[in-house]
This record gives sequence, C-alpha cells and structure tokens, in this order.
Amino acid sequence: MASRRGRLASKEEDEMPKAKLNRDAVRKARRLFGYFGDKKIHFYIGLIFLAVTGATAIVFPGMLGELMGLISGSKDSQAAMSAAEKLKDTFLTQAQADNLLKAANYVGLQLLVLFALQAIASYFRVVLFAQATENLLANLRRTTFGKLLKMPMAYFSAKQAAELNSRISADITQIGDTLATGLAELLRQTIVVTGGIIMICLYSWKMSLVMLAIIPPVAIIAVLFAKRIRTFSRNLQDRIAESNIIVGESLTGIANVKSFTNEAYEAGRYHRSTDSIITQAISYARFRGMFFSFIIFVLFGAIMLLVWYGVRLAVQQEISAGDLLAFMMYTIFVAASISGLPEQFAQVQRAVGASERIFEIIDSENEPVNDKPGRQRGQLKLNGAVQLRDIHFAYPTRPDFPVLKGINFAAEPGQTIAIVGSSGSGKSTIAQLLLRFYTPDSGELIIDGKSSSEYDLTSLRENMAIVPQDVLLFAGTIRENIAYGRPDAGDEDIVEAARKANALTFIESFPEGFETKVGDRGIQLSGGQRQRIAIARAVLKNPRILILDEATSSLDSESERVVQEAIDQLMVGRTSFVIAHRLSTIRNAHKIVVIDKGVVAETGTHDELMTIENGIYKHLSKMQFSGEFAGTENGI
Repeated sequence: MASRRGRLASKEEDEMPKAKLNRDAVRKARRLFGYFGDKKIHFYIGLIFLAVTGATAIVFPGMLGELMGLISGSKDSQAAMSAAEKLKDTFLTQAQADNLLKAANYVGLQLLVLFALQAIASYFRVVLFAQATENLLANLRRTTFGKLLKMPMAYFSAKQAAELNSRISADITQIGDTLATGLAELLRQTIVVTGGIIMICLYSWKMSLVMLAIIPPVAIIAVLFAKRIRTFSRNLQDRIAESNIIVGESLTGIANVKSFTNEAYEAGRYHRSTDSIITQAISYARFRGMFFSFIIFVLFGAIMLLVWYGVRLAVQQEISAGDLLAFMMYTIFVAASISGLPEQFAQVQRAVGASERIFEIIDSENEPVNDKPGRQRGQLKLNGAVQLRDIHFAYPTRPDFPVLKGINFAAEPGQTIAIVGSSGSGKSTIAQLLLRFYTPDSGELIIDGKSSSEYDLTSLRENMAIVPQDVLLFAGTIRENIAYGRPDAGDEDIVEAARKANALTFIESFPEGFETKVGDRGIQLSGGQRQRIAIARAVLKNPRILILDEATSSLDSESERVVQEAIDQLMVGRTSFVIAHRLSTIRNAHKIVVIDKGVVAETGTHDELMTIENGIYKHLSKMQFSGEFAGTENGI
C-alpha cells in the first residue's frame, strides 16, 4: 500500500486537471489577487524586477557579441577591408592592441554592471514574490479550511476527506508554485522570446528567417519528445510499484501464503510483473535512444546549419563576427525559452484549474455557524424538552431511500430516552437530526416548544454533547482533548471533569499526567480510556441535551462497567438520548423507543415492553439474555 500511495503521489502533479485559459477561467483566477492582502504591492514591485531580469537577459548576448567582435576590429574597419586583407593582418601594432584592450575593458565593465544589476533584480524578485505568495497562500488556506468547517454534513457525505485534504494541500501548493516561480518564468521567457526575435531581426534579417524556419519547430518537437519520455518513465515506475506491492503483500501476509500453499502462485504473479517491467523498460530505452539521436542530429544539426549560413554571410561581409556570435547567442536563448514555454503554460493552466476547485469550496453554501470574534459562549440556556413530530428523512446522497418514515416521540427535561432497533433502522440518523447535521425532509423537531430551525445553530449545539461509539481524539495531550469540550476551561474544571468521568485515576498513573500525548486518533490509549476522555469532554461542556451513540458497545466487560458508571453520572439532570446495542444498559430508561424500518414500532418502559407478546424489544432482549447466559456458562 505504501508503494501505491507513493506512486499516486508522484503522478499527482502530472495528472492534476488543467483549465482552459478562457475569459471565465481567467476571471476566476484573478480573484486570487484579492488574497495578497497588504502584500499585493510586493507582487507588483516584483513584476518590475522581473522585467529588469528579462531585459538584462536580452542585452547580454549583444554585449557578449560586441566583446568578441573586438578581436576582428571595429565594424567600420571590417567594412573597409577585404577578406584577403584581413587574413594578412595577423599581427596588431601596440597602439591597436592598447585600443582593443581598452575597448574590451569597457565592454567587460558594462557586462559586470549588467550581471550585478541582474543579480540584484533576481534577488528582490524572488524575495518579493515569496512574501506576496506566502501571504496569499496563508490567507487562502485559512479561508478554505474555515469554509470547510462550516459546510453541512451533507457536503461531507458527498465528498471524500482525502479529496478535500488534497484541495487544501496539493491545489493550494500548485497555486503557490505557479505564482512564485511558474508565472515569473512564463513572463520572463516571453520577454526573452519576444525581445530575442526582435534583436536577431535587427542583426540579420536573412539569418532570422532561416532561424525562425528551423529552430522553433525543432524546439517544439523536442518538447513533445520529452513529454512522451516522461509518460514512458511514469509507466515504468507504475510497473515497478506494482511489483513492489506484490512483494509487500506477500511478505506481510506470509502466513496466509504458506497456509494456503500459494508460494508458486505468488512467485508466478511476481514473475509476470517483472516481465512487464522488462517490456516497459525496453520501450522506454528505445524512445530515449530516439530522443538522444534527435537531439544530436536534428537539433545540433540545425544549429550547425545556422552557423554555416552565418559564416557564409560573414565571408561575404554581410555580418560581422561579433554580430554573428551575438546572433547565435540570441538564437540559443530564444530556442531555450521556446522549449520552456509549454511547460510553464501548462503549469499556469494547472494553477487556474486548482483555483477553480478552491473557489468551488469557498463559493459553496455553508451552515449558518456563528464564529464571530469575541462571541460569548453559553448565552442560550435550554431546558431540554424535545419532541419529534412526524419526521421523514432521506440522506441527500440517497434521496430514493427513506431512512425515517414518520417518527413521533417526546422527551421531557431530564428524562432518559433509549432508542433501540436493528442495524440500519435509523437510530443514529435521529442523533444527527437532533444535532441539526441534517434537516428533516418533512415534519418538525421541537426543542423547548420552538422549532429547532429557529435557534441560532451554534448556540443550539452548545447545549448538546455526543459521546459516540468510535471516539476521535486529536493528536495532542489528554488535557487538550478534554478541554475541547470548553476551550476556555481552567485546570480545576478539567481535573474535575476527568474525575466525574472516572478518568482521573488512569490519567494520574501516567508519568506526564494530563500532558500525556494520546497519539494519532488516540491510538496510545485503550478503548475504555478513550471513551472516558470523551465523557470528560462532555462533562466539561455541561450540555442540557446528551446523546450517547452506542458508547459502550465496543468495550470489554470491565471497561464497560467503568464507562457505564461515568455515563450514569453524566446523565443526571440532563435530557439524554441513549442509542443502545446492549439492552442491559437501558433498563432504567424513562422511555424506550423501538425503531423498526424507519418507524416507531414500540414505546414504553422496559417492564411495559416486556409484556408485549411477540414484541420486537422482548425478542431482542431474550436473544441478548440467552447469549449472555450462554457466554457465562462457557466461561466467556
């Protein structure tokens, strides 16, 4: 699996969707500039320095040609001298030598100033672009993540967490790379190509026609060749990764391989995989060989053809040696820039596509979450009276499959309502409706005599807490995870919450106590310990309405006993909805609601439901009781 993840990561950038650079896409991408904040001026100043680096790149070949042209004398003397006379002038007089050295020193000093100017401009361009881009990325990440946190649960039901994480990481990174380097390189190379073509036309229009007819098409073909080679390389890496997966799976599951006597089968799989590697590698090598042959013969041959034609013009005194050298330097610069333009343009396309996906999140409709700075928590105090009136509901991802079909029951403040039923009957869906993760398709959820939709969503949820079956702890300390119930809680409140949750003893047994790291998703704690941390979190929040979603179903008997004691204390004085799998934990509930196929099948106390002949609850209770009795008899 690790090899497969690495393979997918290596292909991520190449396979990142590109956007067509039409007017609408560019208009959306321009919104990115609004996220520069107060660093926008840095970006525009960086563009000025970028133009300076491009201009100096254009000036350099001409100055180099002028320096080298001094060897052949001035342009005026070359025009006056015949080719035969120049061949006879093998030695220079001392005065001529001194003049040439002075001229060379002057041009060399100009080149030094040019290099210094380019170095300074390049430094400030990189720094200014980095300052502006990093500020943009930080603002964009904050906005996108903040938007995701406000999205309704229906959104997360339709999207995979890995996809959303990729948008924040890969897409925003792609935007950053493009703004910091890709866009700068695209603009710089465009300046070099445009300026270079203008300069070569000024040096020799005849050679410029030959160059434009040969070099750009050859450079473009070379780019296409290189792109094809990258495809072959990725395919080869895919084959190697697949063979590594076979090795990893076989060695990880070696006990299964041996127990099923499949050594020969696994060896055959690996043999076929390595055969495909050989085939792909040979195809890759052949294409690389063709590419090298192309470079050697066609590209270098084209340059040599251009040099040969330039020498002919020089012999005919239509171009000087210095101008010829400058022309060739410009040609190389233009060819290199042309070859780089497609990749830079593709990177800009990927960035535009990434920005479209980011703004798709930012522009989505979110829940009315109240997260204004300075907002006071706990302003709404509920009594905890809850009533479900004819609730019908189907998940947005499965609209044709109704989960709840007319649910009706009520809870008085402080009552414990147990909700039981078979898997898929709709028990957990009721919990999600109570928390307003979803809105009923029809019917009404009444809290304290008022529709739940009339309450401020954040204030409503502040009066609720849930202890789920699978507790998620964040990769921090025990203190931080308990304080998640009320981030502004003091140390005394956190310790008291841990005590009420029967968690204080095991926490203090750790050398670092409340500062103990729980690991990723709380992996360093046992299931019972995680549940008690979750209960302590709920105690600290001090909710009026408590939801327990099969909070003890995955625990062993001893852990269940300790956790159940903490839950019993937590439910005192609160309206509690207990979604139960083990019926022995809900016998003392004020009301038990039996859900069957999305409807309320039975309602009553434990004793009342046990009197119903052929009742669902009675049947479930007898099955669990007989199972527990059989387990006890067998020492389980």
